Amino acid sequence: MADIFERLVKNYGPIGEHRDRSHGYFSFPRLEGEISSNMKFNGKEMIVWSLNNYLGLANHPEVRATDTQATADWGLAYPMGARMMSGNTTIHEELERRLAAFENKEDAILLNYGYQGMTSLIDAVCGRHDIIVYDAECHACIIDGMRMQLGHKFVFKHNDMDDFEKQMVRATALMEKQGQGGILVISEGIFGMAGDQGRLKEIVALKQKYEFRLLVDDAHGFGTLGKTGAGAGEEQGCQDGIDLYFSTFAKSMASIGAFVAGDKTIIDYIRYNIRSQIFAKSLPMAIVVGNLKRLEMLQTMPELKEKLWQNAIKLQEGLKARGFDIGNTNTAVTPVYMKGGLEEATAMCMDLRENFNVFASIVVYPVIPKGHIIYRLIPSAVHTDEDIETTLHAFEVTKKKLDAGEYKVDQIPDMHIAKSDV
Repeated sequence: MADIFERLVKNYGPIGEHRDRSHGYFSFPRLEGEISSNMKFNGKEMIVWSLNNYLGLANHPEVRATDTQATADWGLAYPMGARMMSGNTTIHEELERRLAAFENKEDAILLNYGYQGMTSLIDAVCGRHDIIVYDAECHACIIDGMRMQLGHKFVFKHNDMDDFEKQMVRATALMEKQGQGGILVISEGIFGMAGDQGRLKEIVALKQKYEFRLLVDDAHGFGTLGKTGAGAGEEQGCQDGIDLYFSTFAKSMASIGAFVAGDKTIIDYIRYNIRSQIFAKSLPMAIVVGNLKRLEMLQTMPELKEKLWQNAIKLQEGLKARGFDIGNTNTAVTPVYMKGGLEEATAMCMDLRENFNVFASIVVYPVIPKGHIIYRLIPSAVHTDEDIETTLHAFEVTKKKLDAGEYKVDQIPDMHIAKSDV
């Protein structure tokens, strides 16, 4: 019989195997200073493109003042206990009412975290006879939520409506054969890696043909899409057809927590059956008060979203003008697709950081196929024209070096490279 720990430390996994060289630089890097478009990394000031601070609320003076006062007023302990038992307040309920109204839904429930909340939400809604039909590019929180389900799952090719219908036919046939259960379709408002919107309007239209309920994870769309910032459903004109609208406070609101909104009857059911909230401490009052302020600013300061989009368009048009492939993004999320191995990717990323002061996160194998590199750039309302121009220049220079083979090395380099001409 083997020691379980012995088995684990013999194989740290495809990412963990590089931990000795990557820790603190590529993995678990330490960004320091005030959260903004410019922060310090390894003692150097960087233009940062890796934070989901879309509206620039993380260090907005009004937000900081509210957070400071709320912490002074309430501390971080109040309220104590889970909401069902002793951790409920009128202010928690007020935030739920305002979120529901903003999303044009009857009711909403607060969740402590986005990842945990989505996983537990799927567990609460789906039973062993229910069937889930989901987009192949759904976030890990959705995948992990489905892992707990005993029912059947059918995956459709990303944003492929023909394949979606094919899977719906299979799911419908199985449901009829079972004689019990229902179908839950899961998609996203914005797919966080590629930046394209889920085809929600087309999915909603197919409710006339198939019987199902729709759950949408709109973590990246909340605050960034739609006339009022209410998200992808508002943007596509199909919010009424989304049965469960889910989003997190960790992105546009630059905070902690999440929520799900829908008809009062189903939200009431979730409220009394979602294990991650029944058996966990309530969100601290200081965070709830801070989230009320953030929601108010999101609704009353449209200039924040406008500035985000101005910056996103400048960045994306600048990349395309320089011949970069940014895929099919139609949101602020800006992927940059390149070809190259793991060693080339790390060397290029280091060049960007060390010689151009540009901090951008890379995605490589095993997350994506070998030979491919994706940089995911996240513009925000606080980035400047200078930030964008400096970054475009850096990408142009380093891409030429990548194409010329200057980053080819035998192994992942040490976390230091010599200065080069810029």
